[in-house]
Amino acid sequence: MDIIDSIVLGIIQGLTEFLPVSSSGHLELGKAILGDESIPKESLLFTVVLHFATALSTIVVFRKDIWSILKGVLKFQWNDDVQFASKIAVSMLPAAIVGYTYESELSELFGGNIKLVGFMLILTALLLYLADKAKNTTKNISFRNAIVIGFAQAIAMLPGISRSGATISTSVLLGNDKTKAARFSFLMVVPLIFGKIAKDIIGGELTYDSGNFTSLSVGFIAAFISGLFACTWMISLVKKSKLIYFSMYCVVVGLIAIYIAST
Repeated sequence: MDIIDSIVLGIIQGLTEFLPVSSSGHLELGKAILGDESIPKESLLFTVVLHFATALSTIVVFRKDIWSILKGVLKFQWNDDVQFASKIAVSMLPAAIVGYTYESELSELFGGNIKLVGFMLILTALLLYLADKAKNTTKNISFRNAIVIGFAQAIAMLPGISRSGATISTSVLLGNDKTKAARFSFLMVVPLIFGKIAKDIIGGELTYDSGNFTSLSVGFIAAFISGLFACTWMISLVKKSKLIYFSMYCVVVGLIAIYIAST
């Protein structure tokens, strides 16, 4: 993989991890357009590196929140921060169970099923449209809400459904504050990313070639920087009810995907 490819893929990962347009859906479309040969053999390690970069960008953006949570946990205080962390833990359960139980079945869906991607992008567009029209509130996310949002994250394992779009939209449609919904959505995926990375490392599925160090490094930097931008921007967009533009984008791309699959 050359440097330019690494930078481009890093930027795409950094943006689509936070913007509600489905990174998995775009990857499948890219594979269909460019062909599976465009995906290098070292793609698993590269994907893990890019996901680590976006997880790290989330930690940087929410460093004050995470530090407050850690202090509460270390002091064994049942304060708002610790309750928030507990809700994140609860929200992880559906995705963790579905991912572990149906890992092979989910992997089969990432085999160029472009028509499925198209319909799921349109479903994402509908969720974003409804969330964009919802009135803003000051309501906090409850434990019951956390479970429901967790199921939305589990469903977002399907290619074409945006994880951030599904979780933020679900949270907002449950009547929660939009800014808090975005904050919860971005923080709830960090433990899952680190858990997946640990699983791949322990399982021995990652192979490293020192010749790829430069490509991995520039990809990491590109994903990290674009992730910082996208995460911050997305919080602002949700707060200002600007999700309609992403809804329109998902409809257009979804229809194109369905057309490509039908021809």
